[in-house]
Amino acid sequence: MNYFELFNLPVAPTVDKSLLSKKYFELQKKYHPDFFSNNTEEEKEMVVQQSADVNKAYKIFQNKEKTIEYFLQQKGLVEFDEKYTLPPDFLMEMMELNEALDENNAADIENKVKTYEENLYASIQAILENYEDGITPVESLKKLKDYYFKKKYLERILDRLDD
Repeated sequence: MNYFELFNLPVAPTVDKSLLSKKYFELQKKYHPDFFSNNTEEEKEMVVQQSADVNKAYKIFQNKEKTIEYFLQQKGLVEFDEKYTLPPDFLMEMMELNEALDENNAADIENKVKTYEENLYASIQAILENYEDGITPVESLKKLKDYYFKKKYLERILDRLDD
């Protein structure tokens, strides 16, 4: 099941949120199980699955990070549980942040991580805004992949702050 196709959305690392909501409500009406109460059990099961797919896709597309992840998976650039090698300079910076975290500088670390995230996002913002399927170079997609894995790493640091 391709969620871009399900929602009739262009394959892209971002989605138009207003169009997404409109499509979601259309699909919910189309596949709502209550409208199929007189159908066969097999048809009912199919509709329940379709409705579940609509809900799952909507949840993914509502979150910009999950949308990027799903997009990269659809492009074959990110695999489930992939072990991606991050650049050594990034890992050194993260090691320093982790060490500072151990010293209980939570507020300072959170600010540094947020600033890092903002800079990281700025480095891919043009790719997200100007993406054209089949035209945007593979190198740009690799930058998105790098962003995705760096962002995951930063989220783990923020999660440690909550512990």
